[in-house]
Amino acid sequence: MKTDTRYRWILYFTVAMMVVAASSGMVSAASVDSFAGMEGTISIAGGTAHIPVMNDAAKAVMTAHPKIRITVEGGGSGIGVQKVGEGLVDIGNTGRPLSKEEIAKYGLQSYAFALDGVAVVIHPENPVSGLSAQQVRDIFAGSVTNWKEVGGKDGAIHLFTRDEASGTREVFWGNLLNKGAIASSANVVASNGAMKVAVAQDKAAIGYAGIGHVDKSVKAVILDGVMPSQENAMNGTYPVTRKLYMNTKGEPGKLVKTFIDYILGPEGTALSQKHGYLPLQ
Repeated sequence: MKTDTRYRWILYFTVAMMVVAASSGMVSAASVDSFAGMEGTISIAGGTAHIPVMNDAAKAVMTAHPKIRITVEGGGSGIGVQKVGEGLVDIGNTGRPLSKEEIAKYGLQSYAFALDGVAVVIHPENPVSGLSAQQVRDIFAGSVTNWKEVGGKDGAIHLFTRDEASGTREVFWGNLLNKGAIASSANVVASNGAMKVAVAQDKAAIGYAGIGHVDKSVKAVILDGVMPSQENAMNGTYPVTRKLYMNTKGEPGKLVKTFIDYILGPEGTALSQKHGYLPLQ
């Protein structure tokens, strides 16, 4: 009798939690079928880390529903905030949370959908495999300028960074560089993809990119003995992490809300995982 009571309590608790989750918007089961009968356009711009997921989602939706058109552009998190805030796009993507000023100025709402880490990246042929956080700070500040000072070959270090509109830069600068200086000699690139190309083509390069963008063309540096992996980002052992957000100006319309629910749902979650991100749902 005691066993039956315990199982009934577990069942009631489980159902209650499902009801609470559904009413609070925690549960999203949108699929491409959810767009049935809809038509119109969705415009998306902003954070470049989001682009692979957004592109795949757009392709899936438009293939199943030809009367829906979805455009995806980059530009960085700052551009995402500006464009959605000014009504130029429906969704502005950011690789950082919105500031209080941005929320107040534009009346924006945020939808976090994945966790990403930011890795220090170097050329695959660079013999350096690990750095301390302090060594990274010294390199980007310009006080360490030769690879031999950190265990590499004799040769100048070539710095690469992102512009100030970048959410990747903000997380790297805030979480790893402790908002310290970045040398004025650093080369500025426009996106995670551009960073990867630049570092892959320069054996003396060092930069940073979202872990989801790291592949065989660049080498992710072990930081203070911790491998920059999404698993380590999720369990908290790797400290340079950020959430990826979709942002709208006020409450989104039905079509845009369905797309957001799709990204948060099982099919969108699979796309996030495919591109190396850890879904938050």
